[in-house]
Amino acid sequence: MVWALDFRFYLTILLNMDALSQTFSALADPTRRAILARLADGDATVGELAEPFEMSLPAVSRHLKVLTQAGLIERSTEAQWRRCALRGEGLRAAADWIEFYRRFWEESFNRLDAFLSRTASQPEAAPDAPKPDAPKPASSKPAREKRRVRRS
Repeated sequence: MVWALDFRFYLTILLNMDALSQTFSALADPTRRAILARLADGDATVGELAEPFEMSLPAVSRHLKVLTQAGLIERSTEAQWRRCALRGEGLRAAADWIEFYRRFWEESFNRLDAFLSRTASQPEAAPDAPKPDAPKPASSKPAREKRRVRRS
């Protein structure tokens, strides 16, 4: 148990995970992504979210805790039901970050495409390369005969 406390301390204090890191960390797990996909259809109780998974309710609750800490879902209690709802603004920082780099790479690829189009229309011959219609220069070295080596 002491190791678990030290590990949690390490993750929260020493790494000082910002919101974007928490979001991507939460999204890294396929179970949590499946939970978010289910919540995109509407609010659900913890029991409803746990149904498709072969895991205990406490395990599902741990996944929900990670999603809550990352700001991706909200949890509320209504009588004996614990309901979960998707928080769209939780994904906003991640979507903005991805969009910034999508535009960056799209512009970079467009510049590369323009450069390749420009250079492809102006082919440059290598200085030592013979021209296609020019006769090949005679070699100054005599042709060597192939020797057959007999192996016994």
